[in-house]
Amino acid sequence: MIERIKTKLETLDCDAWELTEANRRGWEFYFIRHRLDQNRAVEVKSCSVKLFKELEDGRYLGSASGTIPPTASDEEIDERLASILYQAGLVKNPYYTLHDTPVDIPAKTDAVDVAGIAENFIRAVRGVAETESEDINSYEIFVNSITRHTLNSNGVEYTCTYPSCTLDLVVNARQEGHEIEVYRFFTSGTCDADALKEDIAAAMQCGRDRLKAVPTPAVGSVDVVFSTADAVSIYDYFLERMSAGMKVHKMSDWEIGNPVVEHAQGDRISLEVLSSLENSSMNYPVDAEGAPIRDRWLIRDGVAESYYGSRQFSQYIGLENTSLVNNVRFSGGSASAEEVRSGDYLEIVEFSDFQVDSMSGDIAGEIRVAYWHHDGEITVVSGGSVSGNMLDAARSMRFSRETRQYDTHVIPAVTRLQGLRITAAAQ
Repeated sequence: MIERIKTKLETLDCDAWELTEANRRGWEFYFIRHRLDQNRAVEVKSCSVKLFKELEDGRYLGSASGTIPPTASDEEIDERLASILYQAGLVKNPYYTLHDTPVDIPAKTDAVDVAGIAENFIRAVRGVAETESEDINSYEIFVNSITRHTLNSNGVEYTCTYPSCTLDLVVNARQEGHEIEVYRFFTSGTCDADALKEDIAAAMQCGRDRLKAVPTPAVGSVDVVFSTADAVSIYDYFLERMSAGMKVHKMSDWEIGNPVVEHAQGDRISLEVLSSLENSSMNYPVDAEGAPIRDRWLIRDGVAESYYGSRQFSQYIGLENTSLVNNVRFSGGSASAEEVRSGDYLEIVEFSDFQVDSMSGDIAGEIRVAYWHHDGEITVVSGGSVSGNMLDAARSMRFSRETRQYDTHVIPAVTRLQGLRITAAAQ
């Protein structure tokens, strides 16, 4: 397909192009309880095209993207390319150039052991201890080997193969005639069996405690502890504000060489981009535009050190040697997880929804399960909401020296934000 499209582009009046061809080969398993209900092998090919058109004597560069099915005829390819090029002519972005430095990183084409990874997932889930009151209702496993071939009109080209897996799982918890479901969605490169078993066991604990929870009381402003995957949203606030796109659109005022948090009194953020992260589902060293991903600091000891972003937005702020990012690591803090969990606090382990707005810093979440630590006692609570703002909370935030990985992110295992507002559950 790539060669067919390249041949068509030679006769098309476009000024530049980017092509990405992806081949996803995988196995899928659907279990009810632990009985295999259905399984299948899949192979899906796709091709995305981005065309560029210079406008007004090179003052502007228009672009548009689209996909072309692998079964498309020559006539269908012609029609699709013509449509994408027409759309590109309607866009007027300040001029920028595509990557033009050949990639000197060896192609990453080692075969992925799809069967072995799938077996590890099945063994891990079946190895979880179940009880009469908590068990696994159903689960779906998707194990994929993805080969991605990226190239552009400037001769930049790269091919890589990597694993990408997901697990959908539903846990049932029941007590005295009441029953609830707890849903979990995991993404990873391969199967970390020990971590997966711990997470599923925690989901069962969450379901068990949800059945005995009392309504969240009106506790006002308190310290809130985050120790689950929802904490990734807190750290993405720092990541996203270091993007070239947010700088261009004036949604981030963070400047290189300055502290990202003024008058910080708690732990200071250190954030680095990783070209490779074991067990990530996006473990490839060259981004979707053909730029090598370099290990580098974005924030070090609370001070902004470098931006990241697309070729377009990076050039707009004068950057050349940068890229998009896949994998990141936030360094641990100054205290242990146990020390972070000290005194009175609310630890929220299950949300109906949780968000941190990267532009405004607003924090909002609906509490499903939390533990209220007060005067030496622990009460399971549910309902109500948490709110606050990272502009304030980041000044005094504390996080553990221990870290843990959530797919493409390594973050502190336990994070504490002071003075968030808790709204009581409706009675």
